[in-house]
Amino acid sequence: MYSLCIFIGLTTCVTSTEPVDNGEWVTEEKDMIAQPGPCNIDVRDADTLSQEEFLNRYAYTKPVVIRGAADNSKFQDMCRKEYMLNSFGTKKIRLSSANTYSYSKADVTLHEYVEDILKPQKLGQLGNETFYWFGDNNLTEWKDLFNSYKPPPYRVPRMSGAYSFGLAGAGTGVPFHFHGPGFGEVVFGRKRWFMYPPDKTPNFHPDKTTLQWLIDDYTKLHVQDLPLECTINKGEIIYFPDRWWHGTLNIDTSVFISTFLAYG
Repeated sequence: MYSLCIFIGLTTCVTSTEPVDNGEWVTEEKDMIAQPGPCNIDVRDADTLSQEEFLNRYAYTKPVVIRGAADNSKFQDMCRKEYMLNSFGTKKIRLSSANTYSYSKADVTLHEYVEDILKPQKLGQLGNETFYWFGDNNLTEWKDLFNSYKPPPYRVPRMSGAYSFGLAGAGTGVPFHFHGPGFGEVVFGRKRWFMYPPDKTPNFHPDKTTLQWLIDDYTKLHVQDLPLECTINKGEIIYFPDRWWHGTLNIDTSVFISTFLAYG
């Protein structure tokens, strides 16, 4: 079952029972505590969004969701569960704790992660107790995968990108934090993003998960304190400007890649 979301101002969602191609990264419906939410971020098709408009309207001022930016079908095929385990299962990956400052790290093989750690988030489990694969990728060991990825076709002057790849279970995510600008793409699954501009710090506990914040705090927010948000589906990209607060929440088991931008 999945939700088809139509973007007209805020999002309208309808439920379908048709199967979803999720690269065999299956999530049982009972484990999907979080659901897609509304979308109040601009959603643009890449064929109508030029580089000039991206710079003038979004690069320095506000986020945008972009559809159809690049054909990453080859990359998606390499991110399917069977291919990943057969090709990279014995490779070491570095996990980070899923809290704002990600203090703790753990090294395991991809096979160990998938078999023993890749689980749906439990409501009572804190972010600093949850290990999550995102980033710290060995670019030499994973070069075949990264070389097959086509990054977003948009540029910010004098900035270059670095990839950060991950895989995580339903209900996991990273609580609010900020850094430089970048793009986040969903390869399989769905990821819900929450954002605030740099001058509006969200109220959150750095060691609580985004799921706990959604259940405990989100529904109590005054309308003026609600975040910008959108749920990103397979093949879609979200851009966030410099120093924008953002928190993420995987609706189901998700594979994702980010392109973080920095001067240099």
